[in-house]
Amino acid sequence: MKKILLFAMLGLFLYPSVPAEAQILKKLKKKMERKAEEKIDKTIDKGLEKKDDKVEEKKTDTIPGKKVGKSTKDQQSTASQGPILEWAKYDFVPGDKIIFEDNLIGEENGEFPSRWDLEHGTVEIAQFGGDNIIMFRGGHPRIIPYMKNPEKDYLPEIFTIEFDLYMNNHEVFQVFFFDKKNQKVASGYRTLDITYQGLYLTPASSRIPNNVTIENKWAHIAIAYTNGKLKAYIDETRLINIPHLAFNPFGISLYAYHGSDKNIFYIKNFRLAEGGVKYYDKFLQDGKIVTNGIRFDVNKATLKPESMGVINEIVKLLKEYPEIKFSVEGHTDSDGDTNFNQKLSEDRAQAVRNQLVSMGVNNERLTSKGFGETMPIDGNGTAEGKANNRRVEFVKMLDAG
Repeated sequence: MKKILLFAMLGLFLYPSVPAEAQILKKLKKKMERKAEEKIDKTIDKGLEKKDDKVEEKKTDTIPGKKVGKSTKDQQSTASQGPILEWAKYDFVPGDKIIFEDNLIGEENGEFPSRWDLEHGTVEIAQFGGDNIIMFRGGHPRIIPYMKNPEKDYLPEIFTIEFDLYMNNHEVFQVFFFDKKNQKVASGYRTLDITYQGLYLTPASSRIPNNVTIENKWAHIAIAYTNGKLKAYIDETRLINIPHLAFNPFGISLYAYHGSDKNIFYIKNFRLAEGGVKYYDKFLQDGKIVTNGIRFDVNKATLKPESMGVINEIVKLLKEYPEIKFSVEGHTDSDGDTNFNQKLSEDRAQAVRNQLVSMGVNNERLTSKGFGETMPIDGNGTAEGKANNRRVEFVKMLDAG
Protein backbone atom coordinates (compact mmCIF):
# COMPACT_ATOMS: atom_id res chain seq x y z
CA MET A 1 0.00 0.00 0.00
CA LYS A 2 2.88 2.38 0.82
CA LYS A 3 4.41 1.76 -2.64
CA ILE A 4 1.13 2.59 -4.32
CA LEU A 5 0.87 5.87 -2.45
CA LEU A 6 4.50 6.74 -3.34
CA PHE A 7 3.93 6.14 -7.04
CA ALA A 8 0.78 8.20 -6.88
CA MET A 9 2.65 11.17 -5.35
CA LEU A 10 5.43 10.95 -7.96
CA GLY A 11 2.77 10.92 -10.64
CA LEU A 12 1.37 14.17 -9.34
CA PHE A 13 4.79 15.86 -9.60
CA LEU A 14 5.79 14.37 -12.96
CA TYR A 15 2.37 14.70 -14.60
CA PRO A 16 0.72 17.70 -12.96
CA SER A 17 -2.17 17.96 -15.42
CA VAL A 18 -5.59 17.70 -13.84
CA PRO A 19 -6.88 14.87 -16.08
CA ALA A 20 -3.85 12.70 -15.28
CA GLU A 21 -4.19 13.35 -11.58
CA ALA A 22 -7.84 12.40 -11.65
CA GLN A 23 -7.10 9.21 -13.58
CA ILE A 24 -4.46 8.05 -11.07
CA LEU A 25 -6.64 8.83 -8.06
CA LYS A 26 -9.54 6.95 -9.69
CA LYS A 27 -7.39 3.83 -10.22
CA LEU A 28 -6.05 4.04 -6.67
CA LYS A 29 -9.58 4.27 -5.28
CA LYS A 30 -10.77 1.22 -7.27
CA LYS A 31 -7.83 -0.87 -6.09
CA MET A 32 -8.46 0.00 -2.46
CA GLU A 33 -12.19 -0.80 -2.88
CA ARG A 34 -11.36 -4.20 -4.41
CA LYS A 35 -9.14 -5.11 -1.47
CA ALA A 36 -11.82 -4.07 1.00
CA GLU A 37 -14.45 -6.14 -0.86
CA GLU A 38 -12.16 -9.19 -0.87
CA LYS A 39 -11.75 -8.90 2.90
CA ILE A 40 -15.53 -8.61 3.40
CA ASP A 41 -16.18 -11.60 1.10
CA LYS A 42 -13.78 -13.79 3.09
CA THR A 43 -15.50 -12.81 6.32
CA ILE A 44 -18.93 -13.61 4.85
CA ASP A 45 -17.72 -16.95 3.46
CA LYS A 46 -16.46 -18.02 6.87
CA GLY A 47 -19.77 -17.05 8.42
CA LEU A 48 -21.71 -18.97 5.78
CA GLU A 49 -19.55 -22.04 6.29
CA LYS A 50 -20.34 -22.03 10.01
CA LYS A 51 -24.04 -21.51 9.29
CA ASP A 52 -24.08 -24.35 6.73
CA ASP A 53 -22.46 -26.66 9.27
CA LYS A 54 -25.24 -25.90 11.75
CA VAL A 55 -27.94 -26.38 9.11
CA GLU A 56 -26.38 -29.70 8.07
CA GLU A 57 -26.51 -30.88 11.66
CA LYS A 58 -30.24 -30.04 11.82
CA LYS A 59 -31.26 -31.84 8.62
CA THR A 60 -33.55 -34.83 9.02
CA ASP A 61 -35.42 -37.18 6.67
CA THR A 62 -36.44 -35.62 3.38
CA ILE A 63 -39.86 -35.79 1.82
CA PRO A 64 -40.71 -35.09 -1.84
CA GLY A 65 -40.34 -31.37 -2.51
CA LYS A 66 -39.55 -30.43 1.09
CA LYS A 67 -36.74 -30.59 3.63
CA VAL A 68 -37.96 -31.08 7.14
CA GLY A 69 -35.93 -29.68 10.02
CA LYS A 70 -36.26 -30.55 13.68
CA SER A 71 -38.08 -27.81 15.46
CA THR A 72 -37.43 -28.64 19.10
CA LYS A 73 -34.68 -29.99 21.32
CA ASP A 74 -36.97 -32.87 22.19
CA GLN A 75 -37.27 -33.89 18.54
CA GLN A 76 -33.49 -33.65 18.08
CA SER A 77 -32.97 -35.89 21.11
CA THR A 78 -35.50 -38.40 19.82
CA ALA A 79 -33.87 -38.49 16.39
CA SER A 80 -30.41 -39.10 17.81
CA GLN A 81 -31.35 -41.58 20.54
CA GLY A 82 -34.36 -43.36 19.06
CA PRO A 83 -37.65 -44.04 20.90
CA ILE A 84 -37.47 -43.74 24.68
CA LEU A 85 -39.82 -45.87 26.77
CA GLU A 86 -41.53 -43.16 28.81
CA TRP A 87 -45.11 -44.31 28.25
CA ALA A 88 -45.66 -45.43 31.84
CA LYS A 89 -49.32 -44.29 31.88
CA TYR A 90 -50.22 -45.64 28.44
CA ASP A 91 -53.24 -47.94 28.84
CA PHE A 92 -54.05 -48.82 25.21
CA VAL A 93 -54.05 -52.59 24.66
CA PRO A 94 -54.46 -53.74 21.03
CA GLY A 95 -56.81 -56.48 19.95
CA ASP A 96 -55.33 -59.97 19.88
CA LYS A 97 -56.62 -61.18 16.50
CA ILE A 98 -55.50 -59.30 13.38
CA ILE A 99 -58.30 -58.53 10.91
CA PHE A 100 -56.31 -56.33 8.52
CA GLU A 101 -52.65 -55.27 8.53
CA ASP A 102 -50.40 -53.45 6.09
CA ASN A 103 -46.69 -53.00 6.86
CA LEU A 104 -46.04 -52.11 3.18
CA ILE A 105 -43.25 -54.66 2.80
CA GLY A 106 -42.57 -55.42 -0.88
CA GLU A 107 -44.56 -52.45 -2.22
CA GLU A 108 -43.15 -50.56 -5.23
CA ASN A 109 -42.42 -46.86 -5.07
CA GLY A 110 -44.92 -44.81 -7.07
CA GLU A 111 -47.58 -47.54 -7.19
CA PHE A 112 -50.95 -47.57 -5.45
CA PRO A 113 -50.78 -49.54 -2.15
CA SER A 114 -51.89 -53.06 -3.09
CA ARG A 115 -53.85 -53.84 0.10
CA TRP A 116 -56.11 -50.79 -0.20
CA ASP A 117 -58.87 -49.51 -2.47
CA LEU A 118 -59.28 -45.93 -3.70
CA GLU A 119 -62.44 -43.93 -3.13
CA HIS A 120 -61.13 -40.52 -4.23
CA GLY A 121 -57.97 -38.53 -5.07
CA THR A 122 -54.37 -39.63 -5.62
CA VAL A 123 -52.52 -41.98 -3.27
CA GLU A 124 -49.14 -43.64 -3.89
CA ILE A 125 -46.34 -45.55 -2.23
CA ALA A 126 -43.29 -43.42 -1.41
CA GLN A 127 -40.20 -43.76 0.76
CA PHE A 128 -39.48 -41.74 3.86
CA GLY A 129 -36.56 -42.38 6.19
CA GLY A 130 -35.86 -45.69 4.46
CA ASP A 131 -39.41 -47.00 5.03
CA ASN A 132 -42.23 -47.54 2.58
CA ILE A 133 -45.13 -45.23 3.41
CA ILE A 134 -48.53 -44.38 1.95
CA MET A 135 -48.50 -40.83 0.59
CA PHE A 136 -51.79 -38.93 0.26
CA ARG A 137 -50.83 -36.76 -2.71
CA GLY A 138 -53.85 -34.67 -3.60
CA GLY A 139 -57.44 -34.35 -4.77
CA HIS A 140 -58.94 -34.91 -1.31
CA PRO A 141 -57.53 -38.48 -1.22
CA ARG A 142 -59.51 -41.21 0.51
CA ILE A 143 -58.64 -44.92 0.81
CA ILE A 144 -60.30 -47.97 2.33
CA PRO A 145 -58.95 -51.39 3.36
CA TYR A 146 -59.33 -53.93 0.56
CA MET A 147 -61.67 -56.48 2.17
CA LYS A 148 -63.35 -59.56 0.69
CA ASN A 149 -66.88 -58.40 1.54
CA PRO A 150 -66.54 -54.64 2.05
CA GLU A 151 -70.27 -53.98 1.84
CA LYS A 152 -70.81 -55.89 5.10
CA ASP A 153 -70.11 -54.73 8.65
CA TYR A 154 -66.60 -56.09 9.20
CA LEU A 155 -65.91 -54.33 12.52
CA PRO A 156 -66.56 -56.53 15.58
CA GLU A 157 -68.05 -55.34 18.85
CA ILE A 158 -64.53 -55.01 20.26
CA PHE A 159 -61.77 -53.76 17.96
CA THR A 160 -58.67 -51.58 17.83
CA ILE A 161 -57.11 -49.47 15.07
CA GLU A 162 -53.48 -48.34 15.00
CA PHE A 163 -51.30 -46.50 12.52
CA ASP A 164 -48.43 -44.02 12.37
CA LEU A 165 -49.27 -40.59 10.92
CA TYR A 166 -47.05 -37.81 9.59
CA MET A 167 -48.34 -34.34 8.72
CA ASN A 168 -46.58 -31.07 7.89
CA ASN A 169 -49.61 -28.78 8.04
CA HIS A 170 -52.59 -27.50 9.99
CA GLU A 171 -55.16 -29.44 7.97
CA VAL A 172 -57.19 -32.45 9.15
CA PHE A 173 -56.71 -36.20 8.72
CA GLN A 174 -59.98 -38.09 9.21
CA VAL A 175 -60.94 -41.65 10.13
CA PHE A 176 -64.43 -42.49 8.83
CA PHE A 177 -66.11 -45.35 10.68
CA PHE A 178 -67.69 -46.74 7.52
CA ASP A 179 -66.51 -47.65 4.00
CA LYS A 180 -67.28 -44.60 1.85
CA LYS A 181 -67.06 -46.59 -1.38
CA ASN A 182 -68.98 -49.77 -0.60
CA GLN A 183 -71.21 -49.08 2.40
CA LYS A 184 -74.21 -46.81 2.65
CA VAL A 185 -73.80 -43.74 4.82
CA ALA A 186 -75.24 -44.33 8.25
CA SER A 187 -77.40 -41.67 9.72
CA GLY A 188 -75.66 -39.74 12.47
CA TYR A 189 -72.20 -41.07 11.61
CA ARG A 190 -69.16 -39.15 12.83
CA THR A 191 -65.48 -38.98 11.94
CA LEU A 192 -62.43 -38.89 14.15
CA ASP A 193 -60.56 -35.71 13.18
CA ILE A 194 -56.80 -35.67 13.77
CA THR A 195 -55.00 -32.34 13.71
CA TYR A 196 -51.48 -31.29 14.60
CA GLN A 197 -52.87 -30.24 18.02
CA GLY A 198 -55.25 -33.00 19.05
CA LEU A 199 -58.32 -35.16 18.36
CA TYR A 200 -61.99 -34.32 17.71
CA LEU A 201 -64.96 -36.67 17.64
CA THR A 202 -68.41 -35.37 18.52
CA PRO A 203 -69.16 -34.93 21.37
CA ALA A 204 -65.53 -35.06 22.59
CA SER A 205 -62.47 -33.00 21.69
CA SER A 206 -59.10 -32.61 23.32
CA ARG A 207 -55.74 -30.98 22.65
CA ILE A 208 -52.41 -32.61 23.39
CA PRO A 209 -51.25 -31.38 26.83
CA ASN A 210 -48.48 -28.82 27.37
CA ASN A 211 -48.93 -27.25 23.91
CA VAL A 212 -47.24 -30.24 22.27
CA THR A 213 -47.96 -30.69 18.54
CA ILE A 214 -47.35 -33.52 16.09
CA GLU A 215 -46.44 -31.35 13.12
CA ASN A 216 -43.39 -32.50 11.10
CA LYS A 217 -42.91 -35.77 12.99
CA TRP A 218 -44.38 -39.24 13.20
CA ALA A 219 -47.17 -39.80 15.71
CA HIS A 220 -48.77 -43.09 16.76
CA ILE A 221 -52.57 -43.02 16.51
CA ALA A 222 -54.57 -45.63 18.43
CA ILE A 223 -58.33 -46.20 18.69
CA ALA A 224 -60.08 -48.70 20.96
CA TYR A 225 -63.79 -49.53 20.61
CA THR A 226 -65.57 -51.77 23.13
CA ASN A 227 -69.32 -52.33 22.84
CA GLY A 228 -70.17 -48.67 22.26
CA LYS A 229 -67.31 -47.15 24.25
CA LEU A 230 -64.51 -45.44 22.32
CA LYS A 231 -61.07 -44.25 23.39
CA ALA A 232 -58.51 -42.54 21.15
CA TYR A 233 -54.85 -41.73 21.67
CA ILE A 234 -52.00 -39.75 20.17
CA ASP A 235 -48.71 -41.32 21.22
CA GLU A 236 -48.84 -41.99 24.97
CA THR A 237 -51.74 -39.65 25.70
CA ARG A 238 -55.41 -40.63 25.77
CA LEU A 239 -57.32 -37.63 24.42
CA ILE A 240 -60.83 -38.99 23.89
CA ASN A 241 -62.94 -41.23 26.13
CA ILE A 242 -66.58 -41.51 25.02
CA PRO A 243 -68.69 -43.84 27.22
CA HIS A 244 -71.58 -44.24 24.75
CA LEU A 245 -70.88 -43.59 21.08
CA ALA A 246 -73.95 -42.29 19.22
CA PHE A 247 -73.41 -44.52 16.17
CA ASN A 248 -72.22 -48.01 15.29
CA PRO A 249 -68.84 -48.26 13.48
CA PHE A 250 -69.03 -50.82 10.65
CA GLY A 251 -66.13 -50.01 8.29
CA ILE A 252 -63.04 -47.85 7.81
CA SER A 253 -62.07 -45.04 5.43
CA LEU A 254 -59.00 -42.78 5.72
CA TYR A 255 -59.28 -39.24 4.37
CA ALA A 256 -56.56 -36.60 4.03
CA TYR A 257 -58.54 -33.36 4.04
CA HIS A 258 -56.94 -30.90 1.58
CA GLY A 259 -54.05 -33.33 1.06
CA SER A 260 -51.61 -32.03 -1.58
CA ASP A 261 -47.91 -31.71 -2.40
CA LYS A 262 -47.78 -28.88 0.13
CA ASN A 263 -50.14 -30.34 2.74
CA ILE A 264 -48.46 -33.70 3.17
CA PHE A 265 -49.95 -36.68 4.97
CA TYR A 266 -48.16 -40.02 5.28
CA ILE A 267 -49.23 -43.19 7.10
CA LYS A 268 -47.56 -46.54 7.81
CA ASN A 269 -47.96 -49.60 10.05
CA PHE A 270 -51.76 -49.75 9.80
CA ARG A 271 -53.40 -52.49 11.86
CA LEU A 272 -57.02 -53.40 12.57
CA ALA A 273 -57.53 -56.06 15.23
CA GLU A 274 -60.37 -57.75 17.08
CA GLY A 275 -60.26 -57.37 20.86
CA GLY A 276 -60.37 -60.15 23.42
CA VAL A 277 -61.06 -60.83 27.05
CA LYS A 278 -59.12 -59.28 29.92
CA TYR A 279 -55.62 -60.57 30.57
CA TYR A 280 -56.40 -62.16 33.94
CA ASP A 281 -59.39 -63.99 32.44
CA LYS A 282 -57.17 -65.25 29.63
CA PHE A 283 -54.63 -66.43 32.15
CA LEU A 284 -57.25 -68.32 34.18
CA GLN A 285 -58.80 -69.87 31.08
CA ASP A 286 -55.70 -70.82 29.07
CA GLY A 287 -52.81 -70.68 31.53
CA LYS A 288 -51.15 -68.06 29.34
CA ILE A 289 -51.58 -64.63 27.78
CA VAL A 290 -50.92 -64.30 24.04
CA THR A 291 -50.30 -60.82 22.63
CA ASN A 292 -49.04 -59.29 19.40
CA GLY A 293 -49.32 -55.83 20.91
CA ILE A 294 -45.66 -55.85 21.98
CA ARG A 295 -43.83 -54.35 19.00
CA PHE A 296 -40.16 -54.26 18.04
CA ASP A 297 -38.03 -52.53 15.44
CA VAL A 298 -37.71 -54.62 12.26
CA ASN A 299 -35.31 -57.55 12.76
CA LYS A 300 -34.29 -56.19 16.17
CA ALA A 301 -35.13 -56.73 19.83
CA THR A 302 -35.66 -53.02 20.48
CA LEU A 303 -39.06 -52.37 22.05
CA LYS A 304 -41.25 -49.77 20.39
CA PRO A 305 -42.92 -47.22 22.71
CA GLU A 306 -46.44 -48.37 21.85
CA SER A 307 -45.60 -51.73 23.46
CA MET A 308 -46.05 -50.09 26.84
CA GLY A 309 -49.83 -50.48 26.85
CA VAL A 310 -49.49 -54.27 27.05
CA ILE A 311 -46.44 -54.18 29.32
CA ASN A 312 -48.18 -51.84 31.78
CA GLU A 313 -51.10 -54.28 31.98
CA ILE A 314 -48.77 -57.23 32.62
CA VAL A 315 -46.97 -55.31 35.37
CA LYS A 316 -50.31 -54.40 36.95
CA LEU A 317 -51.39 -58.04 36.83
CA LEU A 318 -48.16 -59.30 38.40
CA LYS A 319 -48.33 -56.75 41.20
CA GLU A 320 -51.97 -57.55 41.92
CA TYR A 321 -51.35 -61.32 41.96
CA PRO A 322 -47.91 -61.93 43.51
CA GLU A 323 -48.29 -65.71 43.22
CA ILE A 324 -48.15 -65.60 39.39
CA LYS A 325 -44.87 -66.45 37.64
CA PHE A 326 -44.39 -66.13 33.90
CA SER A 327 -42.22 -67.67 31.24
CA VAL A 328 -41.87 -64.87 28.66
CA GLU A 329 -41.78 -66.57 25.24
CA GLY A 330 -41.01 -65.00 21.86
CA HIS A 331 -42.28 -66.18 18.47
CA THR A 332 -41.69 -65.00 14.88
CA ASP A 333 -43.25 -65.56 11.47
CA SER A 334 -41.50 -67.69 8.86
CA ASP A 335 -39.91 -64.87 6.84
CA GLY A 336 -36.12 -64.93 6.74
CA ASP A 337 -33.50 -67.37 7.98
CA THR A 338 -34.61 -69.97 10.52
CA ASN A 339 -31.55 -69.58 12.75
CA PHE A 340 -31.87 -65.80 12.69
CA ASN A 341 -35.53 -66.03 13.69
CA GLN A 342 -34.66 -68.35 16.58
CA LYS A 343 -32.07 -65.94 17.97
CA LEU A 344 -34.37 -62.97 17.36
CA SER A 345 -37.21 -64.58 19.31
CA GLU A 346 -34.88 -65.29 22.23
CA ASP A 347 -33.56 -61.72 22.27
CA ARG A 348 -37.05 -60.25 22.12
CA ALA A 349 -38.30 -62.39 24.97
CA GLN A 350 -35.30 -61.35 27.04
CA ALA A 351 -35.93 -57.66 26.20
CA VAL A 352 -39.51 -57.93 27.50
CA ARG A 353 -38.33 -59.70 30.66
CA ASN A 354 -35.73 -56.98 31.25
CA GLN A 355 -38.37 -54.28 30.84
CA LEU A 356 -40.67 -55.94 33.38
CA VAL A 357 -37.83 -56.25 35.88
CA SER A 358 -36.92 -52.58 35.36
CA MET A 359 -40.52 -51.72 36.33
CA GLY A 360 -40.32 -53.48 39.68
CA VAL A 361 -41.17 -57.12 38.95
CA ASN A 362 -38.98 -59.57 40.86
CA ASN A 363 -36.72 -61.29 38.34
CA GLU A 364 -37.27 -64.64 40.09
CA ARG A 365 -40.88 -64.56 38.89
CA LEU A 366 -39.79 -64.44 35.24
CA THR A 367 -37.86 -66.54 32.77
CA SER A 368 -37.50 -66.06 29.02
CA LYS A 369 -37.12 -68.27 25.98
CA GLY A 370 -37.64 -68.10 22.22
CA PHE A 371 -39.18 -70.53 19.73
CA GLY A 372 -38.50 -68.73 16.46
CA GLU A 373 -40.92 -69.77 13.71
CA THR A 374 -41.52 -73.31 15.03
CA MET A 375 -44.90 -72.75 16.75
CA PRO A 376 -47.21 -70.78 14.40
CA ILE A 377 -50.80 -70.16 15.46
CA ASP A 378 -51.89 -68.94 12.00
CA GLY A 379 -50.84 -69.40 8.37
CA ASN A 380 -47.80 -67.51 7.06
CA GLY A 381 -49.39 -66.96 3.65
CA THR A 382 -51.04 -63.60 4.50
CA ALA A 383 -49.96 -60.39 6.20
CA GLU A 384 -52.56 -60.96 8.92
CA GLY A 385 -51.39 -64.53 9.52
CA LYS A 386 -47.77 -63.44 9.85
CA ALA A 387 -48.80 -60.66 12.24
CA ASN A 388 -50.61 -63.17 14.45
CA ASN A 389 -47.52 -65.39 14.49
CA ARG A 390 -45.24 -62.52 15.54
CA ARG A 391 -46.19 -62.57 19.18
CA VAL A 392 -45.08 -62.71 22.79
CA GLU A 393 -46.67 -65.21 25.17
CA PHE A 394 -46.73 -65.02 28.96
CA VAL A 395 -47.03 -68.67 30.02
CA LYS A 396 -47.79 -69.83 33.55
CA MET A 397 -44.58 -71.06 35.14
CA LEU A 398 -45.01 -74.02 37.49
CA ASP A 399 -42.94 -74.30 40.64
CA ALA A 400 -40.40 -77.08 40.57
CA GLY A 401 -41.57 -80.21 42.40
